[in-house]
Amino acid sequence: MAALEYRFPVDAMIRRFKYAGDLATGQALGRLFAEHAAAGGAAPMPELLIPMPLHPARLKARGFNQAAELARLIARQLGIPVSQALCARVRDTPEQAQLSWDERRRNVRGAFSCSRGVDGLHAAVVDDVLTTGATLNELARALKRCGAARVSAWVVARTVPD
Repeated sequence: MAALEYRFPVDAMIRRFKYAGDLATGQALGRLFAEHAAAGGAAPMPELLIPMPLHPARLKARGFNQAAELARLIARQLGIPVSQALCARVRDTPEQAQLSWDERRRNVRGAFSCSRGVDGLHAAVVDDVLTTGATLNELARALKRCGAARVSAWVVARTVPD
């Protein structure tokens, strides 16, 4: 589920949040997403939110995980538990932005590990932008291998074809 389309001004807001560390903009985006979900955009609601993990090297360079910031805010507004420790990015993959769809899929293959504890649950992976879905699909595969019954994608914005 995506609350918004990734085009102006949303694209500029997400870049400001993600790359300039503008947490107030991130809070506004998270509130918009939570309002969309509460208004029926997310039926059925998941039982657990999982922010898209960053590799420790990328987390250190950026200083924060934008998906974790969004997930915490959305969890608080919707009353859904969030787990940052359940999944990890175990491979430091190059940025996806300049890669083709097939390159993105190969780039993230095997990039995630998840611990047990999702048996039979409906989990939603929270992220800022969905482009091809390669990263979200790979994390969903890891969650399903660990027992998740259903995995949904919860993103603030989705790219749209030109």
